[in-house]
Amino acid sequence: MHTHKVRKTRVVKIGKFAIGGNNPVSVQSMCNTDTRDLRATIDQIRRLEAAGCEIIRVAVPDMAAAKNLGRISKAIDIPLVADIHFDWRLAVEAARQGVDKIRINPGNIGEKDKVREVIKACKSAGIPIRVGVNCGSLKILKKIPAPEWSSYEWAKMMVREALDEVRLLEREGFKDIVVSLKADDIERTVMANLLFSEKSDIPLHVGVTEAGSFLAGTVKSSLGIGLLLTQGIGDTIRVSLTEDPVTQVRAAYEILKAMGLRQYGPNLISCPTCGRCQVNVKKVIDEIEERVYADKTLLKRSTGKKIAIMGCVVNGPGEAREADFGIAGGKGRGVWIERGKQIKVVKESEWVNEVIRKIRGLK
Repeated sequence: MHTHKVRKTRVVKIGKFAIGGNNPVSVQSMCNTDTRDLRATIDQIRRLEAAGCEIIRVAVPDMAAAKNLGRISKAIDIPLVADIHFDWRLAVEAARQGVDKIRINPGNIGEKDKVREVIKACKSAGIPIRVGVNCGSLKILKKIPAPEWSSYEWAKMMVREALDEVRLLEREGFKDIVVSLKADDIERTVMANLLFSEKSDIPLHVGVTEAGSFLAGTVKSSLGIGLLLTQGIGDTIRVSLTEDPVTQVRAAYEILKAMGLRQYGPNLISCPTCGRCQVNVKKVIDEIEERVYADKTLLKRSTGKKIAIMGCVVNGPGEAREADFGIAGGKGRGVWIERGKQIKVVKESEWVNEVIRKIRGLK
């Protein structure tokens, strides 16, 4: 497991943020509010900022939404990305409104002269473009509606359409480009990103699109994103779940933590529990997570710390010994352990408070 990206990509600035090069893999999400509803959108972005979201994207379905972008951008502290499909004029307006990046879908943004107008607007505003290729909206599907291709053929077609668009941008002297190649399955997503990364140094935004519900989507995203990250591919990630976007952000950080690429919040170790367990481990873990992730100070102080909450004495002391601190449960109580040393016995009802007190005391 590596702790830095292996593949060197060019650096692209997105607002105050830089992706690519040696920069850490950043975490993105997308609002599920109606962008025309200013209040709801700003409120959601602020919740996402608090959850650690670093770049936020909003849908721009029409001109009313586009004209809200400037006010949204001024009200938030993280870079704002405008997600544009079908109508190039919305991209031009988004650039005028001062967003930090524009995403266009080459499969539906229109002919080359329309794209050139978008490039011109982004050039004069000094903002990058993400070429976002989606497997389901490739240009070629207008000619071959239901192709019977292998995953590799699909991936090659995705890469071809991405590179066609990139060439158009670069011929106009435009270099601030990010690319994403997403399908709703792991195989095509991973293949497309591997193929593209052999041909270009453009930073890649990675994710499995429309991954699904919380459990299925997190598993699919973790595998797809994880496989690419092990190859050093991926400069910024988004976990697409049919869930509150805050959950998407948490899932993204958990992937990066598991890969050893980022630290955000504690590394909580807890047993799955079994018939030996006589304490409610799940309740304790849920409460600790709830309190830590809702409090910036606790979050900061617990980041990078390994905390073990174990249900019984079989694996408990061993696992807790590996942790910075933790508890090995017994009957309604548990042994408090710090760096392998048994310190005291703590009643189950006090476990959460004891852990929070310990985190508060950390520097």
